[in-house]
Amino acid sequence: MKKLAIAALACVLVGGFCFSACTIERIDPEADSNTAATNTGKRVLNVCNWGEYIDEDLITQFQEETGITVNYQTADSNESLYSLLKNGGANYDVICPSDYMISQLIEEDMLQPLNYDNIPNYSYIGDQFKNLAFDPNNEYTVPYTWGTLGIIYNKTMVDGPITSWSSLYDDANKGNVLLINNSRDAFGNALIYLGYSVNTTNEDEIREAYELIANAKKRGIFQGQGMDEVFNKMEQGNTAIATYYAGDYLSMYENNSDLAYVIPEEGANWFVDAWCILKNAQHVSEAEEWINFMASTNASLANMDYIWYASPNTEALEKYPEYYKETYGEELDPELYEIMAPSADVLKKCENYVVLPQETRDLYNDLWIQLGL
Repeated sequence: MKKLAIAALACVLVGGFCFSACTIERIDPEADSNTAATNTGKRVLNVCNWGEYIDEDLITQFQEETGITVNYQTADSNESLYSLLKNGGANYDVICPSDYMISQLIEEDMLQPLNYDNIPNYSYIGDQFKNLAFDPNNEYTVPYTWGTLGIIYNKTMVDGPITSWSSLYDDANKGNVLLINNSRDAFGNALIYLGYSVNTTNEDEIREAYELIANAKKRGIFQGQGMDEVFNKMEQGNTAIATYYAGDYLSMYENNSDLAYVIPEEGANWFVDAWCILKNAQHVSEAEEWINFMASTNASLANMDYIWYASPNTEALEKYPEYYKETYGEELDPELYEIMAPSADVLKKCENYVVLPQETRDLYNDLWIQLGL
């Protein structure tokens, strides 16, 4: 599998943003897309995705097959994407936000319903990825990838296998825990450990999670916080424990087989990132073609192999172990595949994020600032 390069990740509070551009044919996202199409005589599509979250050969293939020029941009977080869209800073047609941000965009009437008749490959999307909380009536999204947020740890630096979120706050791991630099995830992990929903709006429960993190910080449990830093520190054995995404763990494991990944016994967040068309999109038919192409089995297999995140395409999920064997001449480790695409039984103890009310988001931000991490 191709080594996943480290994407620059940052920004946890609503308002900050940082975008980068892919080298695929592109224009300024703030430019008038209709003018660009008229001047070049080409069909145009403006896409925003996460960094290192696609096999770029697929972009080239899509352009060659359709004649559509893809202007491809990348965002570093859901919050930064939202900020740019809300401030009118870009004319994207199709975006790939995460579940909780999708529900916020739907709530604020920023997405348009999809015409699934024009996206026939939607039929390959598994039922377990439909009717989820962020799009309960299957009107606005086609799932692209999915995965879990668990604990990565170095087996040589801890006393036995880790099974609980308690390891993040345990004195036995003092100075050896890297806290994720994302308020929703950091508080979410604490809430799960305390037995609460990751989507709670109960202020007392959220403050209890804050106290758990603040107390651990005071006791020196955390080595620091980070996103992209997780790669270097975990791969090089510079920290024992971190919370991060399963797909990225699999990339790290290629460089350090002492690392292990666990979904704690209390449960975890499992997420879905999905393609959506913005309400003000100027190239809807092109966006539909893009989504349909990316939902195909061949594209899903290529992406799974490149980015280590599972596809919701059921045919691709079934075929991937054989695809891997044909590509690399060896069997795919079933334990690694279970991390990449956990079973339904595992997902039963996991929970999707949904958008929180504004007053709860404000509370998160205020408490995160108070932590001073």
